[in-house]
Amino acid sequence: MTRDPALTARLLVLLAGGGVAAWLIVLNFGALGAVAWRAEGLTALRGADWAAVRFTLIQALWSAALSVLLAIPIARALARRRFIGRGALIMLMGAPFILPTLVAVLGLLAVFGRAGLVNQGLEGLGFGRLNIFGLQGVVLAHVFYNLPLATRILLQGWATIPAERFRLGATLGFGPRENFRQLEWPMLRELVPGAFLVIFLICLTSFSVALTMGGGPRATTVELAIYQAFRFDFDMGRAAMLALVQFGLCACAGLLAWRVSLPSGLGSGMDRPVQRFDTGTLSLRLWDGALIVAGALFLLVPLALVALRGLPHVAGLPPEVWQAAGRSLLVALGATGVTLAMTLALAHAVIAVGPGRGAMLEWLGLAALAASPLVIGTGLYLLIRPFGNPRDFALVVTMLVNAGMALPFALRLILPGLREVVVSQGRLADSLGLHGWVRLRIVTLPRLRRSLGFAAGLTAALSMGDLGVIMLFAEREGATLPMQLYRLMTAYRLDDAAGTALVLLGSSLALFWLFDAWGRRFADA
Repeated sequence: MTRDPALTARLLVLLAGGGVAAWLIVLNFGALGAVAWRAEGLTALRGADWAAVRFTLIQALWSAALSVLLAIPIARALARRRFIGRGALIMLMGAPFILPTLVAVLGLLAVFGRAGLVNQGLEGLGFGRLNIFGLQGVVLAHVFYNLPLATRILLQGWATIPAERFRLGATLGFGPRENFRQLEWPMLRELVPGAFLVIFLICLTSFSVALTMGGGPRATTVELAIYQAFRFDFDMGRAAMLALVQFGLCACAGLLAWRVSLPSGLGSGMDRPVQRFDTGTLSLRLWDGALIVAGALFLLVPLALVALRGLPHVAGLPPEVWQAAGRSLLVALGATGVTLAMTLALAHAVIAVGPGRGAMLEWLGLAALAASPLVIGTGLYLLIRPFGNPRDFALVVTMLVNAGMALPFALRLILPGLREVVVSQGRLADSLGLHGWVRLRIVTLPRLRRSLGFAAGLTAALSMGDLGVIMLFAEREGATLPMQLYRLMTAYRLDDAAGTALVLLGSSLALFWLFDAWGRRFADA
């Protein structure tokens, strides 16, 4: 009896995909179950905890609204203008989204902090200083972090408006107002709700920003309250109940983000380059130029100040900083490898099982978007505790949680390309008897390398700068680089903190660039 290679390959795909699905169930829902088991009910929550819930919702609403509202004119200006360096500027303006949060916070402090450029200028003009801490600081940091994401989402929306619509508008004598009302507003009505909810969800689960910019009990988020109940009070029942509240908030936002989408009324075009006919007046050019310059300065000046301030202090950093950098690098590379392996296995299983069950597997892969790393970390701590000291598994748990958090992004990047490979190359590969590893190596991976490189870079950069789960698990001797940077900041060792921030900034950008360049180089070879 001979073995059927195609059947064997399909079974292996289903086994690998099933294993990933089982792990995701444990990671997302098993951890949540452990949290629910220890929760003591809503009576365990104090007045300060409900205040944290209110503050979490308020700051997330303000942050998402301002990010999207500011992104609309900036994206519109970029969509209307073509200039030398436009592509590089758009890429640089997207840098804050992949940067460690603490680095962004230090950059904002250098501009808006007590001794920052803005306050120095205000004092020179005889005005009082701005206070960056509290609600305004949290919102400012979130806008800085998410404005690039909103801009890229909306800029992509402008790119989807067929060139023929603008040509028709010019024929009908449309100016900027008519183009906005007839062509651009329908696109915004379709994209803005989803962009708002995605950023709202990101702001709900932001731990580092509230930890560094909150400024006291009045500016405490639910995630920060979980951390305080966990680490300082060791009130596991209260921490578990807060974790359930946080999961409920994230799940509601995630379901809304999944469902809210209006159908596009723009139709399709002939994929011609978009030529705008409403950009000729001098005042409009100056307005667009001012918007682009203001957006670029807001996003890039803080990062430049981090680099300038940290450079003189890198050589004198203490050994524990470099040891923490090594741990962060191991965690980032491990999370990247695990994410890519799980994504490929799950994506192949989604296609193999067909549309119905495949949609369920895809939903499971995207479920981490509605989860909070701190909630998952709390659940894993409770699951590990009966069998050993959870702090002994700090780096491994951090790596696995980071991999799980990055999987939705990687799946959305890789799954469409894999579907295209199956449609365009599947029958030919079957006729040549290419199955299993041989098919993956010869047919699939070369055509997915660009997406794989970008997904790997994104995972590595986000994991390198993560300050969440490690704060629950690690002690001083097991600190990662973001944790070490936070300790230097709270100890007011500002020179060492500046040097450490530059190392973290350079490491995150280097990892993203190396993986992304690898994918683009070999994809174009």
